[in-house]
Amino acid sequence: MRLIKNFANHKIAVVIVVVLLAVQAFCDLSLPNYTSDIVDVGIQQSGVEHASTDALTERTHDLVAIMESEQNESLFADSYSQRSDGTYELTDFGREHRAELDDAMSMPLVAVHYADQTGMDLDQLKAAYDAGMVQKPDVQTMLDEAKSQMGDMADSIVDQQAIAAAKAEYEQLGYDLNAMQMNYLLTTGGKMLGLAALGMVIAVIVGFIASRTAAKIGASLRSRLFERVLSFSDAEIQSFSAASLITRGTNDVQQVQMVSVMMLRMILYAPILAIGGIIMIARTNLSMGWIIVAAVLAIAVVMLFLMKVAMPKFKIMQKLIDRVNLVSREILTGIPVVRAFGREAHEEERFDEANLRLMKTQLFTNRVMTFMMPLMMLIMNLVSVAIIWFGGHAVDAGTLQTGDLIAFITYSMVIIMGFLMIGMLSIMLPRADVAAQRIDEVLKTESSIADPSTEVCRDDELAARTGGAEIAFNDVSFRYPGSQDCVLEHVDFTAKPGQTTAIIGSTGAGKSTVIKLVERFADVSEGFITIDGVDIRDLSLHALRGQLGYVPQKAFLFSGTVEENVDYAADELNAERVRAAAEIAQADFVDDMDEGFKTEISQGGTNVSGGQRQRLAIARALATDARAFLFDDSFSALDYKTDAALRHALAEQLGGKTQIIVAQRISTVLHADQIVVLDEGRVVGCGTHAELMDACEPYREIALSQLSEEELEGGDAQ
Repeated sequence: MRLIKNFANHKIAVVIVVVLLAVQAFCDLSLPNYTSDIVDVGIQQSGVEHASTDALTERTHDLVAIMESEQNESLFADSYSQRSDGTYELTDFGREHRAELDDAMSMPLVAVHYADQTGMDLDQLKAAYDAGMVQKPDVQTMLDEAKSQMGDMADSIVDQQAIAAAKAEYEQLGYDLNAMQMNYLLTTGGKMLGLAALGMVIAVIVGFIASRTAAKIGASLRSRLFERVLSFSDAEIQSFSAASLITRGTNDVQQVQMVSVMMLRMILYAPILAIGGIIMIARTNLSMGWIIVAAVLAIAVVMLFLMKVAMPKFKIMQKLIDRVNLVSREILTGIPVVRAFGREAHEEERFDEANLRLMKTQLFTNRVMTFMMPLMMLIMNLVSVAIIWFGGHAVDAGTLQTGDLIAFITYSMVIIMGFLMIGMLSIMLPRADVAAQRIDEVLKTESSIADPSTEVCRDDELAARTGGAEIAFNDVSFRYPGSQDCVLEHVDFTAKPGQTTAIIGSTGAGKSTVIKLVERFADVSEGFITIDGVDIRDLSLHALRGQLGYVPQKAFLFSGTVEENVDYAADELNAERVRAAAEIAQADFVDDMDEGFKTEISQGGTNVSGGQRQRLAIARALATDARAFLFDDSFSALDYKTDAALRHALAEQLGGKTQIIVAQRISTVLHADQIVVLDEGRVVGCGTHAELMDACEPYREIALSQLSEEELEGGDAQ
């Protein structure tokens, strides 16, 4: 089972919990026995537990000795020693063999005291025995006849009468029965309190270990999920969806963590308690065991029915939570658009629909659970009534003592509660199992973009290189997984060190895809891309991306300070490097902020403008030790003046570094050393601005759509 394997790294904790639960079960199962003893022994028998009394009068001792069978004669003789006053006291040997001694003395002791109550002269019997006129077999025959007259209940009657005889013997010896009774009640009550306290302490310890273990399982799952998701390419992210991945890392993990606690505290404890209760009932009285069997079967039928009804709903509940998260995320992210187009009512309806579907499913499952509890309580109450009804007849017939009946009721409730806990958890387990399955789907998904094996890895070839990097596309074609159409087809060009290569084209031409392929956010379908002659697929992702400074099309900032965002790639902040990168990126607005580089940036950079966000994203790339910089339409939010100043600073400060710029504005690429023109995924032109204006019609159309011929010929579009 998927849930169980989460405990693989916590075997010691599980073993400790099992041992502690066994001790707790012993404590809980011992209490009904003590309750039975308090009723039967402490109240009904005045604290007298054994037919073999602690002391005997000389006359009783001698008469019992006559009535003992030959096989019990030595046992009785060794169990009592005579004191100086003529009475006999129980020896250590007798205490060690008290159960055997009780059986041996019960009938003789009853006979002695019954005879005294009826006026029979046992002294005459003793005199005849001493004179040899009556032999031991004759005495045994008399006892057997007396016992046979008691009928089928002879053993039970003898046991009860033996206790009464023991009480009478204690009275003859001058014992205070009230003191004996109180001493027994206090001793037994003290034991019960001790066991209850021990059980409570163990329950607290088990709860602590279970909660700690479950928390570690949850933390481990979240960590593994996060690590796995970070390794995913865009294809895997899209296949799951961001909303689903968030649900799996939060709600699903929470489900697994919650059930892990219950598995350690209840699922392990329930069978131990149920099996222990069955054993204790077998030791108490099996005549009413059929009631327990019937109750367990009834619970099983109810559980199976409810699981059949509720299981399908549990399986779809997590998907409905995914849907609610997806809709919520879309609305919150796109709330400016929603407001701008006045679609608040439409989005409310869309959210209500997802929310209502989840609510109805949860209500259904909750109603099933609500329906289950009254049924279980009805079964438990019927069991109690049946036990009292049949047990009352047994008590009346003398086959069962009142305390044993109370213990039987308690043990039956323990057994039923054990199966009830298992049943309740069996309703919750399917949902947790679905959550575990969804987590496993993510953990077992391998990223389509992976590091090469150590045998083919060529990181060392680039490790010591400085200056710019030569990036070459060699007959590259690319299509998205599951698609037949190529986004890029037979793309060939080389971005040389110290030069700026610009990529331009109409919307959907594949410009951003070129940048993504260099970064290995996706792998080429055909052909290959090299850095300094090394296929990028033969480089580890860490080594490859360490060569590149990347500015995404949609500038994204993290929550934290400006300084932390700019120096994001470094483990330790370097204020000098941060300021230099910001200066090149024309991020002079930072100095006008209240706290300068210590100013807090809100999540996603929503407290700065689009142009400011872009400049900080550019500064973040420039603050690295990259050998090539990839700008994916990163100047779109900049005004012409800032755009020109930024490009001028890049040309001066980056020196021999390689630049690849994806742009929509012709003014951004006019002075590039090389311009690659894409049209529907194909390279339709490659050269300088002047060359392309003469030889590439698509480029000429783009240029003339943005600037006049005079501006283009003048080369000054700023």
